[in-house]
Amino acid sequence: MNTRPYCGIIITVALLMPAFQLTVTQADEPKPTAETRRADIPHTLEVAGRKRFYIVHVPENYNPATPTPVVLALHGAAMNGTMMVGFTGLNETSEKHGFLAVYPSGTGTASFLTWNAGGFAGAFADNRPDDVAFIRSLLDDLAKKYNIDQKRVFACGMSNGGMMCYRLAAELSDRIAAVAPVAGTIAINELKPARPVPVIHFHGLKDRIVPYIFDKEKTPSFMRFKGVEDSVMTWVRLNGCSEMTRQETISKPESDMKVTRRVYSGGKNGSEVVLIVVEEGGHTWPGQRQTGLGFIGKSTVDVSANDLMWEFFQKHPMK
Repeated sequence: MNTRPYCGIIITVALLMPAFQLTVTQADEPKPTAETRRADIPHTLEVAGRKRFYIVHVPENYNPATPTPVVLALHGAAMNGTMMVGFTGLNETSEKHGFLAVYPSGTGTASFLTWNAGGFAGAFADNRPDDVAFIRSLLDDLAKKYNIDQKRVFACGMSNGGMMCYRLAAELSDRIAAVAPVAGTIAINELKPARPVPVIHFHGLKDRIVPYIFDKEKTPSFMRFKGVEDSVMTWVRLNGCSEMTRQETISKPESDMKVTRRVYSGGKNGSEVVLIVVEEGGHTWPGQRQTGLGFIGKSTVDVSANDLMWEFFQKHPMK
């Protein structure tokens, strides 16, 4: 049996078609839901003639007189900023550590919001918005409304949002201190960051939507993205880190989902690259139970992506 067309369809559907039923259109402003706190504040701005949206979670201990760190949380394909709140549980981490959690929304139709993170060729790449320009404008707008620490602006993202994290690291390194892609790999060809950008990457070995190993033969010709090892080692070289690594198991001994951490250190300006691998993990956010979404695979609750990425971010302000 020839499985190549079948696998191509699976990947295409997973990345391009809705995985969730959204309740907003591109022209509507996302509204905080029952899952969000009253401190989740929606904002709008116009970029290149297009109305764009983002939500800011303001922790209770926010002090307008004190520069405050920012964590951008970029949703996956077929999600929006509001949905990313519940998917990641990042508001709780914001409350614990006192950073602004910011949830931007991509563009598209009511059932298909994405980021222009690269990865497409031909007609699929035409007329896509400049989302790097959007994030730059968002940060400018955010600084007018809140007292943000410009040296501690970070980005994390899920799937297509994780791919967008890599694009921001490559093209907006003057504003983004460090990034944390989750289940998303490098999807652009041009990688020329102006400074070393530390990266902590999370991925499940059983991810069937953005596979750990990129298989060119099983992927549609109009779609291109790197595998996990290729993405990580590309960034190791860009940061000038040692290719000698240290590895440790960070899950509990009794856990049924082994999680390992691989660290590449010694990079320029103290940068490093960290890879967190969930051996039985799917297309999920470590530390969060994704119920009712069996097709995306298993999620570990033994290790928290939110806690690990914040620990990493604390070590790597802009230098």
